[in-house]
Amino acid sequence: MDTTVETAVRLRVIDWVRQRAEANGGFLHRQELLSFRIDGRDLPIIDFSRGIRNPQDFASTLSIVTSATGPYDDVEAEDGLLHYAYRKGDPFSGDNRKLRTAMETGQPLILFRKEQPNYLTPVVPVYVVDDEPENRRFVIALDEAFRFMGEIRDLAEPQREYARRLARQRLHQPAFRTRVLLAYDTRCAICELKHGSLLDAAHIVPDSEEHGVPTTSNGLALCKIHHAAYDQNMLGVSPDYRVAVNRALLDEVDGPMLRHGIQEMHGREIVLPRRRADRPDRDGLAWRWERFAAR
Repeated sequence: MDTTVETAVRLRVIDWVRQRAEANGGFLHRQELLSFRIDGRDLPIIDFSRGIRNPQDFASTLSIVTSATGPYDDVEAEDGLLHYAYRKGDPFSGDNRKLRTAMETGQPLILFRKEQPNYLTPVVPVYVVDDEPENRRFVIALDEAFRFMGEIRDLAEPQREYARRLARQRLHQPAFRTRVLLAYDTRCAICELKHGSLLDAAHIVPDSEEHGVPTTSNGLALCKIHHAAYDQNMLGVSPDYRVAVNRALLDEVDGPMLRHGIQEMHGREIVLPRRRADRPDRDGLAWRWERFAAR
């Protein structure tokens, strides 16, 4: 395939992945990625059985999949960059050759994070910015700017902090959202709204706190209005899983959104994940409840 044509197709695929994931709630199902078609032809976006997708007529890799339980040593480093291990075989042929071509040409890739079986969180676009033959791995960055920052192995501290901030925004937060929304079957724990694009993963203990970890038990799937209300202590969730609305807000007279969307949630029990391990941590809820009650 001509390079210009490949780039155009690649960008269309990336755009579709981004839009589809947002509509779902931040993630895609494995089957819709495998059955993707473009211009009347099949073009699976991921490989059926491997963690790398190299379409036959593409010069460069299209996508990579990372998983904490995968067979390769793919790790996110403290500098906010992903170290992606060479695939099996000759380091200068096959999958590794197409990843190296992506680095040389600057082609954008799709990174998928496998949070649960069959569900993948896309991070788009990402770029191969370095090759470390001595360590048998490539370095993947979340911003094209890293291609022009000079020696990746010797980044200045401001550049490292930028990479770490990107990792929090584009890796950790979307992964947290995926885990929480899937635990709650993609519905708001308070009002049961089921539109993924209108749902967020709200931290019970904020991530600015030392114990505000991005685990499912520290999250609540909330629609955007209830997430905002929760963050502003307009409503709270007690350790026994009941919703309480701020007294001043309960007494306020406004339109139907306030009445039906917030005030009528007072006293309601939240919807809980089916898996007990995913349910909100009661100690975290108690910590947050104290701050709500003090308002």
